[in-house]
Amino acid sequence: MRDNTALHAACLQSDDGVVALLTVTPEQWREKFGWGDAKADFVLRNMRSLAESLESLNIPVRVIEQPTFDGLDEAIVELMRDAKCDALFFNREYEHYEQQRDESVSATVSEAGYSIQAKTDQTIYAPASVRTKQDKVYTVFTPFKKRFWERWKEGDRPECHPSPKRQPKLDLESDRLPTSIDGFDDPDLDGTWPAGEDHALSRLDSFITDRLADYDEQRDIPSVNGTSTLSPYLACGVVSARQCMHAALDANQNKINSGKTGAVTWMEEIIWREFYKSILVGFPRVSRGRAFKAETEAIRWKDDDDAFEAWCEGRTGYPIVDAAMRQLNSIGWMHNRLRMVSAMFLTKDLFLDWRRGEAYFARKLVDFDLGSNNGGWQWSASTGTDAQPYFRVFNPTSQSERFDPEGDFIREWVPELQGLSKKQIHAPFEKLDADRFSELDYPEPIVDHSEAREHAIQAFKDLK
Repeated sequence: MRDNTALHAACLQSDDGVVALLTVTPEQWREKFGWGDAKADFVLRNMRSLAESLESLNIPVRVIEQPTFDGLDEAIVELMRDAKCDALFFNREYEHYEQQRDESVSATVSEAGYSIQAKTDQTIYAPASVRTKQDKVYTVFTPFKKRFWERWKEGDRPECHPSPKRQPKLDLESDRLPTSIDGFDDPDLDGTWPAGEDHALSRLDSFITDRLADYDEQRDIPSVNGTSTLSPYLACGVVSARQCMHAALDANQNKINSGKTGAVTWMEEIIWREFYKSILVGFPRVSRGRAFKAETEAIRWKDDDDAFEAWCEGRTGYPIVDAAMRQLNSIGWMHNRLRMVSAMFLTKDLFLDWRRGEAYFARKLVDFDLGSNNGGWQWSASTGTDAQPYFRVFNPTSQSERFDPEGDFIREWVPELQGLSKKQIHAPFEKLDADRFSELDYPEPIVDHSEAREHAIQAFKDLK
């Protein structure tokens, strides 16, 4: 509710009161967006928390619940007439279906005689507005980041909006949000990912106070709580990128490239999120299942359902990959370093189409965000921005030894390997004799990394 651009503008400009609108479109979420149980449940729980906060400010909440976006424009006009509203305020979204919805709603509402204000809220700067001197969308991160900070230093620093003031009381009852959604099960993640703005801001404050300074050193170690774990709240708009950036800058005495290395590194991660949103807008094909690097569409990925299933279930024979996938399947979230490791294993070791992995992550992640998910997968697959196919082929065993040196993360998520030493646990098939390995109830590696690496590199060379 705090730092919601459209809500802030509506409350500021209205003298007679504000009505909030929440939409629930289960079939759209499931079939078009590819959401799974974790994401849908988290969105719904945060909607309920938001509705309570809005009602405490005399802002009644109306709910439109229908299968898809089809007909949403007419439903909104009908609601505006019923509630005697004269303007529609909303925050823009940038994915393919969401842009189509926003355009359709804007056209229909305008034709009905109402005014419209569409706001930038998901990002610090409107996507694709950070541009090159040739007025083009950046396709490489480092110059994008440089221009982002130049704009900030020039004085263009979007501030955070305060919580709206209590509004005039309206003679209008709120609708009740559903307690469950057709087609989605309850993943029972309330304890892992509590809903609500208060919790999100508390999580941000805890990270800034306790872990930001060491973020650059701790962020790649999956066995420790070294990241912000704010991604679900950012993806759902419970906390804003502006709030995160200003909190980091305040902790770093407003320094951008100096001061606390952890703060500088985390702010760079926020800018990566901005960059991938910019790519969504500048190159809309990426949100429709197309590669950013068009020439890589010619790659002939393997078609191996058994290998894909083994990867999904965390039984590839590579402990760090299996631990990462089991974490994802259990809590709807995966450590960022391991997102790269597991994605690169699927695309480079198994040589399976990155789109299969992207869709699986979309279905499992509580923090699913199309821009970041697509950007990360295409980065790992070397089909996207900043792609380096000839040397970007992670060795999963080396990654495991480097970032989980004691094997603590593996032991947590692959309990059948708990009894192994730190030297054995990263590659048990190689480090144990046959009899000892057979006692583990753990699979042999489904692919030889060295051979797979050569195959992947040759496939990209053949594109030329």
